[in-house]
Amino acid sequence: MPSVACLVAQTSENTTGLLDSLKQCQAIKQTALLLAGQATAPAGSHTIIEASSFWSKSAIVDILNWFEQTRADYLLLCLSCAPLLTSTGLQRLVNCCEDSGAVLAYSDYFDRRSDKSLHNHPLLDYQAGSLRDDFDFGPILLLNGKNLSSLGRTIENETPDLQYGGWYDLRLRLCQLGQLLHLPEPLYQLPELGQLPTSQKLFDYVDPQNRAIQFELEQVATTYLKRIGACLAQPVAAPREDGRTYPQKASIIIPVKNRAQTIGDAVESALSQKTTFDFNVIVVDNFSDDGTTQILAEKAKQDKRLVHLIPKSSDLAIGGCWNEAIYSNACGRFAVQLDSDDIYDGTSVLERVINEFDKNPYALVIGSYTTVDFNLAPLSPGLIDHKEWTDSNGHNNALRIAGLGAPRAFHVPTLRTIGFPNVSYGEDYAVVLRLSRTYRVGRIYDSLYWCRRWEENTDSSLSLELSNRYAAYKDKLRTIEIAARKRGSTNAK
Repeated sequence: MPSVACLVAQTSENTTGLLDSLKQCQAIKQTALLLAGQATAPAGSHTIIEASSFWSKSAIVDILNWFEQTRADYLLLCLSCAPLLTSTGLQRLVNCCEDSGAVLAYSDYFDRRSDKSLHNHPLLDYQAGSLRDDFDFGPILLLNGKNLSSLGRTIENETPDLQYGGWYDLRLRLCQLGQLLHLPEPLYQLPELGQLPTSQKLFDYVDPQNRAIQFELEQVATTYLKRIGACLAQPVAAPREDGRTYPQKASIIIPVKNRAQTIGDAVESALSQKTTFDFNVIVVDNFSDDGTTQILAEKAKQDKRLVHLIPKSSDLAIGGCWNEAIYSNACGRFAVQLDSDDIYDGTSVLERVINEFDKNPYALVIGSYTTVDFNLAPLSPGLIDHKEWTDSNGHNNALRIAGLGAPRAFHVPTLRTIGFPNVSYGEDYAVVLRLSRTYRVGRIYDSLYWCRRWEENTDSSLSLELSNRYAAYKDKLRTIEIAARKRGSTNAK
């Protein structure tokens, strides 16, 4: 069996179990511990690599230099001290890496619960669009040593000083060299550690405390896009015009299904907007059966600006409902988003958004929002302003991040040239990626929108299976978009 050098990232967790299990793997030639911050080494004789942070550039360079000295064939990275890896699990991982010629290999694993039961924890296949910096490889990765020495010298000479993005830079460089192999077999065990609620994880990367990290990761991602020929200059194309006459200047679009508790608030918030132009509110009622339909029918009688649409087709997701609205004869020249359980922050939001279109030839304007609970009390992290977006590079950085903010407003003639995918997660991300490839995006960084976080949100308490499916879909969107940008396809079709 080829030889393996193992690097363990030492944290506050106990390393004893992992180190004991590694001793059973005869293929492991040497081990080292990466100590960061105030971490201290456990008892015993270990090679120590000290770093200011786990994945700074200097830490990565030191790890690769140490690996070169071991003369091993593979580098095993253990990013947690908890995994229980057997010799057979390691051998399987090495064999598959050998057979495939992959530059990096990772596998599924078992969550070991407190009741001793084991549950398979599946990970995702890596694809060209898995550019996001939070892609989950699990805590054990095997790196093919064939190119690591030269890669270490390239990073040392070409990569700027990174405090947070060293690992991100390394794995993007690895994916340029060859396959990142996912083995859909559980090869080790991991105690189920405390997990953040899905709704909290969702906002980690936009927390203002992490802004410095985000700017550094953007730098790494943009440099990678330049290397593969997918980095675009700032778009200059004007939005498409279709020569049609629109019934009003703007429409507020609300897709809804079974939101009797909140749809009244949303509609009232929309109808209460004070504007210098005509607008309507188009609610696409996707066959609700909880009383939502009756609420909307009554409100439509009271205010003719409310257009209550019930689709003819019963197979529509949120994206399909948006298509029903934007292609309808009732739609205005601009379409502004409002989710059925949220409300606008005041009565001047619509005027403010449309004024951005009047000032600049945008195809899309995105605002900022504040997270609140069901009763509109503030929730952490509060204001979500997505200030990681810049006019000069936001359209490239969009390939790295998970979302781009709300409310979203569209120039309808341009939007009609692409439409929405008929899905209920990522439909907005797909459209923003496509539009930002060709057209400028306007941004408003003040809060325009109160986003309710409650148990009925589509991204609340997601199962692992559903979370994986959503993440894989966005990765696929990025894969398609990167391919288009590499071909230089910057004209709207």
